[in-house]
Amino acid sequence: MHRTSRRALPALGLLATLALAACGSGDAAPGGDATTTPAADAATEGNEPVEVATLDPRVVLTYDGGVMTLDTGSGEILDDVEMDGFLRLNPAGDGRHVLVSTTEGFHAYDTGLEPQGHGDHYHYYASAPSLTDTVLAADTPGHVVTHDGVTALFADGTGEVQLIDPLELVDGAPQAATWTAPDAHHGVAVPLADGAMLVSVGTEDARTGAALLDADGEELATGECPGLHGEAVAGGGAVVVGCEDGPLVLRDGEFHKVPVEDAYARSGNLAGSSESAVVLGDYKVDEDAELERPERVALIDTRADSVRLVDLGASYTFRSLARGPYGEALVLTTDGTLRAIDPDSGEQMGQVTVVQPWEEPTEWQEPRPAVVSVDGVAYVTEPAASALHAVDLSTGEVVRTYDLPHVPNELSVATGFPPAEPSAPADEHGHDEEGHDEHGHDEQGHDEEGHDEHGHDEQGHDEEGHDDEDGHGH
Repeated sequence: MHRTSRRALPALGLLATLALAACGSGDAAPGGDATTTPAADAATEGNEPVEVATLDPRVVLTYDGGVMTLDTGSGEILDDVEMDGFLRLNPAGDGRHVLVSTTEGFHAYDTGLEPQGHGDHYHYYASAPSLTDTVLAADTPGHVVTHDGVTALFADGTGEVQLIDPLELVDGAPQAATWTAPDAHHGVAVPLADGAMLVSVGTEDARTGAALLDADGEELATGECPGLHGEAVAGGGAVVVGCEDGPLVLRDGEFHKVPVEDAYARSGNLAGSSESAVVLGDYKVDEDAELERPERVALIDTRADSVRLVDLGASYTFRSLARGPYGEALVLTTDGTLRAIDPDSGEQMGQVTVVQPWEEPTEWQEPRPAVVSVDGVAYVTEPAASALHAVDLSTGEVVRTYDLPHVPNELSVATGFPPAEPSAPADEHGHDEEGHDEHGHDEQGHDEEGHDEHGHDEQGHDEEGHDDEDGHGH
């Protein structure tokens, strides 16, 4: 493989001097005692925004019966709203709102973080987080994907895709352009430049492939992808979707099938990064397993259309995949360890024990540890302890633990800033020679993470009855 200038990736826990760039959000890693107690937060005393010195990330978490929001600076639960049903969380794409999947559709939740640009600097405002009155109606809401400044909402019950500008959510329901698939299915859509869009192809019974559409909805290219689930955008702009016979890559307007050695090789949960041309994915090989607990992850190179498998020695789930600020592949394994892997070499860069060992539940809706990485900090839930842990990725240390009033399930982290868009990498690692943007796509790549296959893992059970681990269940 041709090699250009190589920039070393910082190893988790091995490079304590690495500075964390927390674009407009103050200290990237929260500090404090091992446990926290609620503290008064002037920014939440009323509904009017209050100017603050920094924007501390706010973590939105679901639990059985509602949604709660934690301020990572004060450690306070700022909002706790009761909601019925099994709730899913989807970053809206503006860095401020989170879309809660309910029976009515996508319900906008405002985290209350607002940066305002003033020339060469920002002013920061914070207000009380709250569930808004804005609901984007959808029959069986599924994947939410933001790319190129557009957010696509897929309704599994009708096959309708709503395309919105997420920055308009602050004023209520955005004006939406729509496109409807020929057949309703558990699908996904990825907005692309110039109004183009990648969409899944399938029916209620099976998903079979992907199509590239132009701005008028005309088909430009297709690719076979049995059991399609999950998507992620890599540095350089290539899009990966997960299939049951190896991943499918959309690059430069054409689909490329990634060869794999196994006859059945399912990658349904994917995590991309604007800092890397390699996408992290799960890797399952037992088509007949009721619940496969894989111990290998896939590093999908979108430049070479190849897969490198990394043996972890421990299993993981669809909420275990994330990306670090420099494109590091992060995997939370069932032995309680968060591991950082070099996406190009597959070598483990470091690890830290974050939670107690755990076992994946049989039902995908049941809580299990989850990880989301933002601005150099990995936020990890521990349902067994009703806790949230913050890991400083530059030192590999758990720098703060938050006690929660409910058992957490899904989580989404808001900083006030939209995620970085993947761009053409200056070298083969996808690192821009001008510097690193810390607001990369992470997680929430979406797959059954976030949707965790679309960054969210939401797909739940697929048509063969396999656990779809990406979170969207039927």
